Amino acid sequence: MDLGVHVPIFDIDGGTTAIAPELARVGAAAEEAGATWLSFMDHFFQIEPTGLPAEAHMLEGYTTLGFLAAHTSTISLGLLVTGVTYRHPGLLAKIVTTVDVLSGGRAVLGIGAAWFEREHQGLGVPFPPIAERFERLEEALQICDQMWDPQNNGAYQGRHYQLAETLCSPQPINKPKVMIGGGGERKTLRLVARYGDACNLFASSPDDVAHKLEVLRRHCDDAGRDYGSIRKTIMANNPRPTPETRDEFVRAMADYAALGVDTVIVTPTDGSPAAWIDAMAPAVRQLADL
Repeated sequence: MDLGVHVPIFDIDGGTTAIAPELARVGAAAEEAGATWLSFMDHFFQIEPTGLPAEAHMLEGYTTLGFLAAHTSTISLGLLVTGVTYRHPGLLAKIVTTVDVLSGGRAVLGIGAAWFEREHQGLGVPFPPIAERFERLEEALQICDQMWDPQNNGAYQGRHYQLAETLCSPQPINKPKVMIGGGGERKTLRLVARYGDACNLFASSPDDVAHKLEVLRRHCDDAGRDYGSIRKTIMANNPRPTPETRDEFVRAMADYAALGVDTVIVTPTDGSPAAWIDAMAPAVRQLADL
């Protein structure tokens, strides 16, 4: 099992001017630890699950990934996860392509149906009903796939999006893998089976994750998709691990590894995330033995 790192908090010790140098240290610490994944949120207001108010610091995600592309060399970079409502899919594909080119081929497209209504209303971003958001998500996945096909610069005609050209030059160095976030059994996991290279689930319990993965397997069977080709990732949040509970966390992950989970993603939630990652680094070697 691999370890990934997800940084949701930008209230960095030292204030606003300390954010950029601390994030550079985060990239170095994650790579030195042997983590395989580094991500940020796709939000513009802070979200309540972090325990902070909406007014807490938040950076735009893809700009942050571009910064980290210059301060890392091996780790995969993505957002966990992009809200489909925030960017037109053609522009999103171009943005992710840019991160991929500037990082030497390390970009991942993490994407989901979006959920934070306050943020949409606050910034004037349309927030359609959930059924429409899932329709838009499926079209966005189709558009990105077409944008990343160098043999197909043609039109795309969908219910919600119409593109006269799907020109994307340069093409990504590596076609970005697609991680679809969420565990909805009827819609989200069906989209994973049809379009995803990876899923991302909450580590609510081994039994719950086992059930979600079985649902995903059935969707793969229906779609004629090889279940084994999909990377299984989880967010460790029940409880959220800390350096002080590192050994307990690794023991708990053994049950998820037995289910075939490939990557567990942890979240530093204090003002010194690079030091937090340094303290969690031994978990990388411990998880590799599961």
